Amino acid sequence: KSANPQWREQFDFHYFSDRKDMLDIEVWRKDNKKHEELLGMCQVDITALPTKQTNCLELPLEKHPGSLLMLIAVAPCTGVSISDLCVCPLGDPSERQQISQRYCIKNSFQDIKDIGFLQVKVLKAVDLLAADFAGKSDPFCVLELGNDSLQTHTVYKNLNPEWNKVFTFPIKDIHDVLEVTVFDEDGDKPPDFLGKVAIPLLSV
Repeated sequence: KSANPQWREQFDFHYFSDRKDMLDIEVWRKDNKKHEELLGMCQVDITALPTKQTNCLELPLEKHPGSLLMLIAVAPCTGVSISDLCVCPLGDPSERQQISQRYCIKNSFQDIKDIGFLQVKVLKAVDLLAADFAGKSDPFCVLELGNDSLQTHTVYKNLNPEWNKVFTFPIKDIHDVLEVTVFDEDGDKPPDFLGKVAIPLLSV
């Protein structure tokens, strides 16, 4: 019930290559659980922004009244990685020892914000739902922790995909829940939902 909403939420997006990246933003209105209406959209060219500083942008919505006020910072990725199983960041015993030392009890209060990090090995899925007429799916897996999101590559025409990827997240809140969702890639259309599991960090 507001024409001037304030969300004050932070989202972290990670990309690992020097490509041209456009940030697409959409504003939606929700009447009830079933009815939604697009109130406007805008784009930000990430590559045109100065790095290592916070950029305050007022973005007019295309073809609709209103604008968005956003703070966008482009900075080097720290603590986030995607790798193959053979080069797993925690696979080296000396690195594991360094990490154990870093998070031991006597160092607990050296950096209050450094809670730790989570490493997830996404191996495979079994007996997925067939999403297309040929009895196959094009599955990929999305991992979300808080407002951090990373995803695997797509394995085409397969109900038993193997990804064999290792994802590393910095932990911002020990009460966060890791959500792992499997989708079917569907060309230009929104992906189809194939299943989901939620794992509270406190249960690990």
